[in-house]
Amino acid sequence: MECLQRFTHRLLPTTTTVAQNCFKNTFQFRNYPLIPLSNQTAGKPIFSLDLITTRSYRSPSSSSVARAGWLLGLGEKKKKQSLPDIVKAGDPVLHEPARDVSPEEIGSERIQKIVDDMVKVMRSAPGVGLAAPQIGIPLKIIVLEDTKEYISYATKEETKAQDRRPFDLLVFFNPKLKNKSNKTALFFEGCLSVDGFRAMVERYLEVEAAGLDRDGEPIKVDASGWQARILQHECDHLDGTLYVDKMTPRTFRTVENLDLPLAAGCPKLGVR
Repeated sequence: MECLQRFTHRLLPTTTTVAQNCFKNTFQFRNYPLIPLSNQTAGKPIFSLDLITTRSYRSPSSSSVARAGWLLGLGEKKKKQSLPDIVKAGDPVLHEPARDVSPEEIGSERIQKIVDDMVKVMRSAPGVGLAAPQIGIPLKIIVLEDTKEYISYATKEETKAQDRRPFDLLVFFNPKLKNKSNKTALFFEGCLSVDGFRAMVERYLEVEAAGLDRDGEPIKVDASGWQARILQHECDHLDGTLYVDKMTPRTFRTVENLDLPLAAGCPKLGVR
């Protein structure tokens, strides 16, 4: 997920000092009304992917490597829109568990605007997934989609190895993941919140994702291959986990060095 997050919806204190606010249960998000943080629970790791593969993609119209993220090579950066910035690693909102969104909240104008903004930020980046904490909002919301255009920037060999196929926009509230088999695969991942870098991460090949859609209705998706990886990456964000917290040792590298050989002793890319 390459330019996943142009959003800096930062967590703003509602009283006089940060220290005092640490003990309050209500925070205000920039450009959003107050959202109470009652019933906060620690989520299970899930994933917010910025597309990454074993190669650095290049734009057909440019020789420069596209910015880091889930997706590389979509050409020159699009004209900036008035969208939230993507929060970068180190911000506490990326390293702490998000809270559930109640079914009663989902239909509100406030929450629907957050979803709309997330989709716009994801597509503007561009990326294939985004979690609410990546725009500074500690709520369990993820959006994801992969398109034929995005996939076209990878080689057929890569997309086949990754089992990558296009899928329409998905919006999940309070997603829960369950692996459907013990089979895993190792591929390079990146994140818009950790711009310019990649590392190998082991993920389950098949997962079941269950939660609520943007209408508050139950939704369940059986995912495999790259879609399953995106879900795991994005859901990890909801638990305060970045891909670097799960990366295979000695595989961390810059986007420019993505094609360089792995260090001796590192596992091979692909299905385990």
